[in-house]
Amino acid sequence: MSSGSPLASSSRSTRRSRELIERAANVVPGCSQTNSKRPSQFVQGVSPTHIERAQGSRLWDPDGNEYVDCNAALGPVLLGHNYPAVTEAVSRQLEDGTMYTMEHPLHVEVAELFTEVVPCAEMVKFAKSGNDVTALAAKVARAHTGRNVIATQGYHGWPDVWMGANEDLNRGIPDVVGDYTESFAYNDLESVERIFEDHPDDVAAIVTTPVNLEESEDGFLEDLRDLADREGAVLVFDEVLTGFRFAIGGAQEYFGVTPDLACFAKAMANGFPISALAGTREVMETIDDDDFFYSMTYAGDAVSLAAAKATITVQREEDVHGHIFRQGETLMNGYNELAAELELGDVTRANGFPPRFAIDFSDDVRIGSSTGDDSAGQLLRSLFMQEAHRRGVLYTGAHIPTYSHTDEDVEIVLDVYHECLTVVRDALEAGKVEQRLEGDPVGATLRERTGDEESSE
Repeated sequence: MSSGSPLASSSRSTRRSRELIERAANVVPGCSQTNSKRPSQFVQGVSPTHIERAQGSRLWDPDGNEYVDCNAALGPVLLGHNYPAVTEAVSRQLEDGTMYTMEHPLHVEVAELFTEVVPCAEMVKFAKSGNDVTALAAKVARAHTGRNVIATQGYHGWPDVWMGANEDLNRGIPDVVGDYTESFAYNDLESVERIFEDHPDDVAAIVTTPVNLEESEDGFLEDLRDLADREGAVLVFDEVLTGFRFAIGGAQEYFGVTPDLACFAKAMANGFPISALAGTREVMETIDDDDFFYSMTYAGDAVSLAAAKATITVQREEDVHGHIFRQGETLMNGYNELAAELELGDVTRANGFPPRFAIDFSDDVRIGSSTGDDSAGQLLRSLFMQEAHRRGVLYTGAHIPTYSHTDEDVEIVLDVYHECLTVVRDALEAGKVEQRLEGDPVGATLRERTGDEESSE
């Protein structure tokens, strides 16, 4: 393989990855514990299927291939993998134990930190995942208002309250559950107001992801705040991904709009499993009512609390978010300049905000003899991904810079992306995008790969 990337290798192999995925097929439904990590999300046979270790901004797969990480483990890693301050705090806590019969002092200390840095936080409840706290937010809003309907935008996890209204993903959920969840579109206030009109005096909450990668905020959050106040509904921000990433106080600090409740997870502990529901005292005290129940044994995990305290402390003492914004902006602008230089500006573009953006490919292009083929963008993305992975950049689509990403990392990524885009351009000109793929494209059904071990060495 001809490549200028210092992480590329002519002897690159994914043999160990393929062996692991064949074993996983026998014992794990879908071969993965996380939907976004399924083999079908990557170029099967070329992309790695497992990551064995990580340090800073780099990852290594079981075959020893090194990559610059572009996705931060789907968002939880804020400071960098194995970040010293966090690792040291966790190691100290491990020596004292992890779980106890009563609360650990860290429960109070981390909750107090939240109230100091998160605008809406007057009280805090901890859990283990984003699913836990988004579902809890809906339950609290219903209990607090005495209403039933949840107006929702964006993805908030797999709990019934969110998936019940999704006709494509609601198998196993009673139909009646979905009757009380209504969806609206980001930046479309009229679609939210219609929900209140259709369900007068019965909308408990407006739940939104405060950032949309494809559209600007443009005053929409302020409008939601006004609407919630006018209608007596609870405004909830799902900050599972934006919390502690757009600012130490999350997107609510970045945009200057304070919700009643906010859900946090991912970046709050630099990869350790913990989440939090934070909000105003008036709404949060509903959790303490005699007829309301929420409890979770593993919310007592002191190790993750130690990681959260260390992660938040680093953010208070160092320019974490300034660094992340600078690196993200350089990557976004650099990619779009490369696409324009190679006359691919109509084919691909980086969209979003510097701390979280995505590289997209258009379906409205000619691939071989097809024009406007629905799969065109997916095939182009697959070819780009294949070339990036072969050159040592773990492109997945979304880009989430960390505090550990250096100027050298950014330079490597952009150099690799220049090579990848050149391959895409040449394949488009030759009408052979699909033919240039050396493995199954993103979205392909997982298939048996026994007997073709040498196909993509």
